[in-house]
Amino acid sequence: MLKDAAYWISLAHLPRWRTARINELIIKFHHELKISVEEFFSKGSNIWQTEYGLNEKEISDLNNTKADVPNNSFLAETLGNQGFELIPIISEDYSQTLKSNLKINYSPPLLYIKGDKQIFTEKSIAVVGSRNASAKSLQFTDNIAKLASKEFKVIVSGFAKGVDKQALDSSIKHIGRSIIVLPQGVLTFGKGYQEYYRQIVNGEVLVLSTFHPKAPWMVELAMARNPIIYGLADEIYVAESDEKGGTWSGVKDGLRKERKIYVRMADADEKNANVKLIEMGAMPVDFDGKVIEESGAVKEKLESFDDILRKIIAEGIYSAKEISARMNSDWSPRKVSDYLKKLDWVEMVKVKQTTKYKLKPSDGSEQTELF
Repeated sequence: MLKDAAYWISLAHLPRWRTARINELIIKFHHELKISVEEFFSKGSNIWQTEYGLNEKEISDLNNTKADVPNNSFLAETLGNQGFELIPIISEDYSQTLKSNLKINYSPPLLYIKGDKQIFTEKSIAVVGSRNASAKSLQFTDNIAKLASKEFKVIVSGFAKGVDKQALDSSIKHIGRSIIVLPQGVLTFGKGYQEYYRQIVNGEVLVLSTFHPKAPWMVELAMARNPIIYGLADEIYVAESDEKGGTWSGVKDGLRKERKIYVRMADADEKNANVKLIEMGAMPVDFDGKVIEESGAVKEKLESFDDILRKIIAEGIYSAKEISARMNSDWSPRKVSDYLKKLDWVEMVKVKQTTKYKLKPSDGSEQTELF
């Protein structure tokens, strides 16, 4: 067990401290002053103020946390007795992929793990998507997990219902290796260890958490876990995304950070936002995870979407709300309206002060207002 475990637990979970601020302290005492975390905590308020530039609130927080070190010593002993390891950010065992992707601002100061930490040294893939994913998305997830197994790449899973759980189960089925990133503390995942006991012992599954060991499952932790999933992955595949939620936010953030993200090219009649993510810069892939050239198949998919719209509008004059319902799509009436206004073959008309849409006359004649 890590010698300074109690101090690392205390430091990693300073209340209401930004991750970047904690990591700045670690850089200061470990890399610049060359002292241990225990020595850092032994310093008094004056040293923390003069050498580390901490303000009164930060010093108060550290003193309060310092008082918890004895309790955290018992916690560290409990973790050790149950086979958990603590890996601080300064350790050579810390995931270099995670550190490279999240940098100082977001790399968690401390990892709690159970399993073979050598998994961190292997190439990794995250397959992400909706909790209520379609059968197509789940089959795509299985295909990617099978491919990862053949290429000796680790599957990173958030252990949520839907795509996450499918990715994990498929990895195990195809005799691959996996990382389970928990949305809770490692001591509250009891049944999970029983379910995956054999895989953990055999080095096929690594369980990881960045939260306090006793933290229960919470929605906030599930959202905070998502960047860790993305950070642990060398490659990110999206099976299915809505226009809100963890997958949508995670992909948008990844694209802003110039991560290479692969999105399954959905069929035109599917209710998801996959095409939207591709339009934002994600790379489209087919059902087997192969990259699709945008000039070909992607354009064809988008054009097939227009075909559905054209077929609906050809049947009559409809409002955006009526078209949205007939499309059997997740597009809102507002989104349908905005899209239709860009199409040169669609004409807007007024029906009892309601904007409706119809095919533009082929001779280009003007349409009079309808009552």
